[in-house]
Amino acid sequence: MYLQKFEIKNKIALVTGAGKGIGKASAIALAEAGADLIILSRTKSDLDKVKKQIVKLKRNCQSYVCDVSNYDEVKSVFKEIKKIDILINNAGTNRPEHFVKIKKEDMDYVVDLNIKAAFHVAQMGAKIMIKSKNRKSIGGSIINMSSQLGKVGAPIRSIYNMTKFGIEGLTRGMALDLAKNNIRVNSICPTFVETPLVKNFFKDNKFKKAVMDNIPLGRLATESDIATAVVYLASNASSMMTGSSLVIDGGWTAK
Repeated sequence: MYLQKFEIKNKIALVTGAGKGIGKASAIALAEAGADLIILSRTKSDLDKVKKQIVKLKRNCQSYVCDVSNYDEVKSVFKEIKKIDILINNAGTNRPEHFVKIKKEDMDYVVDLNIKAAFHVAQMGAKIMIKSKNRKSIGGSIINMSSQLGKVGAPIRSIYNMTKFGIEGLTRGMALDLAKNNIRVNSICPTFVETPLVKNFFKDNKFKKAVMDNIPLGRLATESDIATAVVYLASNASSMMTGSSLVIDGGWTAK
């Protein structure tokens, strides 16, 4: 009886950055839980592979090649979408550098994707959610992908820190504005996850050791660790959660 609250059968979930990593894992996990998917990514070949896996699960899937940092592209895609029940605001990036060495173009690139794009996607998605006549009764869920670095600082991560602290603030503000529509807004704050992006960073053995020394559980998070949390926040199992964050960091921020 209790586990039925995790079911999201026939809900429509939109996932950005769905071609790889956490976004891909989240999209597939939501399909496994019964949702139909709308997936966005910049790379068609990645989208095609994810869509194939979702269709194998006997779920519907629409895919759109879209750079979410391009406002006009996002607006064009969202004009075609009629209904969203769940939104996973996942697309993001990082360009690590010492604070005094950060170039304007790098800051603009990270801020445009991690903050501006996240805001626009969430706003457009929320507008579609609100239009559903029965939204107050069925509810809705928006999940902003944040980071443990939205909770604590880290060396050579000042731009990323800034954007993820911003996502935490956005999540709380959205939660208050959308509560009357029964749309919940929460964030997920992972530690370093076994993704292609992190594997690239870990080519620096010194950096890898510093990361592992800061995780009391002694391991990286897996994509599955994050994707299952996404399903929880997307479902009615978390129906009393809004304006909150799930910190999945192996104890990093507990110290």
